Amino acid sequence: MAAATGRSPAPPALGPPPDSARLVILPSYNSGPLLTRTARAVLDVWQPVWVVLDGSTDASAAEITALACACDGLRVLRLEHNAGKGAAALHAMREALAAGFSHALLMDADGQHPAGKVHEFMKLSARNPQAMILGEPVFGPDAPPERVKGRRIGNGFANFETLGGGIHDSLFGFRLYPLAPAVRIMESIRTARRFDFDTELAVRLFWAGVQPINRPVPVRYLPRENGGVTHFKYLRDNLLLAGTHLRLGLSLLPRLWSVWKLRQQWRRKPSQ
Repeated sequence: MAAATGRSPAPPALGPPPDSARLVILPSYNSGPLLTRTARAVLDVWQPVWVVLDGSTDASAAEITALACACDGLRVLRLEHNAGKGAAALHAMREALAAGFSHALLMDADGQHPAGKVHEFMKLSARNPQAMILGEPVFGPDAPPERVKGRRIGNGFANFETLGGGIHDSLFGFRLYPLAPAVRIMESIRTARRFDFDTELAVRLFWAGVQPINRPVPVRYLPRENGGVTHFKYLRDNLLLAGTHLRLGLSLLPRLWSVWKLRQQWRRKPSQ
């Protein structure tokens, strides 16, 4: 199922602190040349980096494999068939947990997220190891208006599902998770395997007592002529997300008191 290269020690100034084991995971499906470009940018600031090829059929698979052969800090995992972002992320998180890693930072492989933010998130996680570090997008003028405005609906539902507990953006994919509770939750459900992954995992981690810490992250949207890609289908995936919020909203009812207590707890506990 998976192919791998070895791993070299991380750069001394930028690698993980000695009391932790943190890595970056890049799920990818037909990301084109942006995948290798993104992987190189991340490798310059943090190692190890794992790429999950989610049934990719374009040239990105050969390009990233060639880079992995030349770079010990990069590992490539492969899924034979496209299973969705959440399924690819879970595959890598399981492998990482089994390999002894404690935390994973997930980010998009299409160049939307800045590699320069990786080290900041890793340091914040090292100071708050029980928390999830959630990116809050800072949109530029290149952001499609429908993306900016449309996500407000999902964010409103996520705020309801956590009683305003502190998930500032329910869809943004630049996030650092503690692996043990994330894998445990993902294995307990059969959903959150596609674009519902980011929303459902964050809400359920909150319910499980994992503190959310939000940090601003610039996001850019590359036009197609510059290699920009998206596999988000507005009708299909918005219906998927609507079903996700309906399910989470109903699941909230027996948890109201415990979620309220968590909400109060996190509001009193600032991040370090």
